[in-house]
Amino acid sequence: MIQMATRDIYKSGFDEVVQTDETTSGCPECGGRVEMNAVETVCEECGLVIDEHAIDHGGEPVYDDEDERTGAPLTASRHDRRLSTTIGRKTDAKGNTLSTAKRRQLGRLRREQRRGRFRSKAERNLGHGLGEVQRVVSVLELSETHRERACRLFRSAQNEGPLCGRSIEAMAAASVYAACRCTGHLLPQGDIVDAARVEKSRVMNAYSVLNEELGLPAQPMRPRAFLARFSSNLDLPGRIRRRAESLAERAQERGVIGGVTTGFAAACLYVAAGEADWPLTKLQVAETAGVSANTVRTHRDTLSEMVDNRSAIPSGR
Repeated sequence: MIQMATRDIYKSGFDEVVQTDETTSGCPECGGRVEMNAVETVCEECGLVIDEHAIDHGGEPVYDDEDERTGAPLTASRHDRRLSTTIGRKTDAKGNTLSTAKRRQLGRLRREQRRGRFRSKAERNLGHGLGEVQRVVSVLELSETHRERACRLFRSAQNEGPLCGRSIEAMAAASVYAACRCTGHLLPQGDIVDAARVEKSRVMNAYSVLNEELGLPAQPMRPRAFLARFSSNLDLPGRIRRRAESLAERAQERGVIGGVTTGFAAACLYVAAGEADWPLTKLQVAETAGVSANTVRTHRDTLSEMVDNRSAIPSGR
């Protein structure tokens, strides 16, 4: 009888309805009055919890708010936000092997679902772009936070117009790079270009369009942020890295860096290695930083004007 009364309470639609059960003999411990709500059944006298978390035998409620839906959480990395159905292959939900006829039937259902997966060309492009974003994120081994942010940026690019007339692959790579820049994650341009399927100019052009059209809160990267990574890849000792950090800080204070980052960081390492007589060529540091040797040479000349002891600046290698 308690379960029947509990079910009636659930059907009433209230979250916290209190009702005193008069159809039973009372509490099994003290014989006091029993109070029931939508969560538990409690004795009023001694506080004994007789029953809790009763099962609602009614249907699943329908919510108007999308945030209150049940099931798997929504995600921006899928074109349908993970609302589609996944059809199995060889086993059922209990792990039992399906018959040959049933597998053929499921194969036909998967084919029809694949054909009707996209309702328009724009939705098909969105699915392709989000898949490319996930591929780039996987190659770069970024976190799920960066993946979700990059997918939202790609959606915004499609909805607000920056994607129109541009490569989907370039915009997907630019969205990943923009997500890293907005979160302060260190990601050189060379890494994103290597992971992308298009050339560097198209990726950087797509990023510039995203930054301008969407007003991204991207902070400028300082050359010092790249020094630890570059010095580790080049197996440089700590004293050279610390000297390069000192050069980068002095250049930042004097305002001679401008908008350059990786190239200037490579030049700082090259100059610091030359001061310590460490065998390091412009080509080695340029390949590590993903820039050209001419870029390292240009920033070396800038550093030569800043450093007091110009004889310590290497000029031949």
